[in-house]
Amino acid sequence: MTPTITSEPLIVTVAPNGAYKTHEQHPAVPLTAQALAETAKACLEAGAAMLHMHVRRPDGRHLLDAQAYREATEAVRKAVGSQLVVQITTEAAQVYAPAAQMAVVREVVPEAVSVGLRELHVPQVSEAELGGFFRWLVEQRVMAQVILYDEADVRDWQDLRRRGVIPEGPWFLLFVLGRYRAGQTSSPADLLPFLHAHDGAHPWAMCAFGAQEHACALAAAALGGHVRVGFENNLLLRDGRVAPDNAALVAQVAQGAQVLGRPLATADQVRARFGRG
Repeated sequence: MTPTITSEPLIVTVAPNGAYKTHEQHPAVPLTAQALAETAKACLEAGAAMLHMHVRRPDGRHLLDAQAYREATEAVRKAVGSQLVVQITTEAAQVYAPAAQMAVVREVVPEAVSVGLRELHVPQVSEAELGGFFRWLVEQRVMAQVILYDEADVRDWQDLRRRGVIPEGPWFLLFVLGRYRAGQTSSPADLLPFLHAHDGAHPWAMCAFGAQEHACALAAAALGGHVRVGFENNLLLRDGRVAPDNAALVAQVAQGAQVLGRPLATADQVRARFGRG
């Protein structure tokens, strides 16, 4: 794929907690439904259009649970109405098997979900079952973001689509930069293998680890992609200081987008882009 400059509205997603971060790493990591709601409101005001949401057990551990997702979504909706797209995760986090990951999505029927391809395209999941799950996402009009960790994942995704295992749909890709690099740090150059392999069939976003998250985000925005930032993967501002909260990381991207001439997408524009408008 040859990247092109675009003025398409930039989708800024905030990932405020992830599966592992706790208050030991930062006191502003939201671990409860109410904390997620407060974070959502602040990040909306800073420029986010989508919330990538994890829920936790009372002791802070990672959780995939339909009722917990419903409660957290309700709290966020009370805080921001429909002004943010609420995306749940299916992340295994070394706890959940593929059957449970897919089952929670079917039970919740969320507005949006993120799915790690390499967590579901495994020997214990038949291609018929995998394809059935992705067809269900299309039929239910669940906005699905497919997480790809490297160039091999991109090719696997393309092969599944080419062979008809994955149906056509309004897919949104997420390129994860530096996941398997020593020290799990990212740099803007990590985008290049993804863009080389990408066929341009679907829009893409990136997320990155560590101090260069902001640089990676602006590189993606400049090359026509979208961005996901937040405490899930990074706690640092662009100048190396610890960010006071997730909204500060979103605000940096909003400022950069203005310099690049890319308007910020609204939640309704995201919905229209992915077939929910």
